[in-house]
Amino acid sequence: MRHGKKFNHLGRTASHREAMLSNMASSLIINKRINTTLAKAKALRKYVEPIITKAKTDTTHSRRIAFSYLQNKESVQELFGPIAEKIANRPGGYVRIIKTGNRLGDSAEMCMMELVDFNELLLGETSAKPKTRRSRRGGSGKAKSTPEASAEATVEAAPAAEAPKEEKAPEAKAEEATAAPEVEEKKEEAPKAEAKAEEPAKEEKKDDASDEEADDKSEKKD
Repeated sequence: MRHGKKFNHLGRTASHREAMLSNMASSLIINKRINTTLAKAKALRKYVEPIITKAKTDTTHSRRIAFSYLQNKESVQELFGPIAEKIANRPGGYVRIIKTGNRLGDSAEMCMMELVDFNELLLGETSAKPKTRRSRRGGSGKAKSTPEASAEATVEAAPAAEAPKEEKAPEAKAEEATAAPEVEEKKEEAPKAEAKAEEPAKEEKKDDASDEEADDKSEKKD
C-alpha cells in the first residue's frame, strides 16, 4: 500500500519520467507556453522552477547544472538570456497554471502552463489599473470633507453665482404692467374708504355736542 506517498509517478518509470519532464521544461522555456494535463503541469512546476532560479546567477557552474537537467543548448541559452532578465526581481513563482477543461477522449483535466513574466495581456491590465484604497469607518457613514472636495465645490459654486440673470419673457412683462395700475387704484381707494368711515363718526360727535348744549340751556332757564 502507498499510504502517505504524495509523489506522482505519472504512470512511468524513473528514467522515462525524467526524460519527459526534461523535454517539457525545454519546450516551456523556448515557447514560454505549453498545453498539457494538470498532473504533468504540477510535476513540471516542481522540476523547472529550481532550474529557472539558477539562471539568476550567470556563471559557468549554473549553466552546466541547467544543461544537465535540460539537455538542450537552445533552451539553456534562452534561459540565461531574456528569461533571466525578466525574472531578476521576482522571488519565485515563475510559472502560472490555467485550467482549460477536460479532454474529450479520457476526460483528463487539461491546463495551459506559461511563464508569468511573458504574458503581455495580463501585465498590461495590471499596470493600467491604478491601486486605490478605500477607508471605511464605523458609526455614521458621513464622508469626510477633503480640501479637494471643498475646492471643487467652490469652483462649481462660483460659475453659478456669476451666471447672468435671465431676462423675463415679454408676456411676464405685460402681466406686470397690467398688475401695477390695479395696485395703484387699490391704494387710492383705501384713503377714500377711510374718509367715508370717518364722516359718520364726526356727525355723531356733532349731534352729541348739540344735545349737550341744549341740555345746558334748559338747565339755565330753570
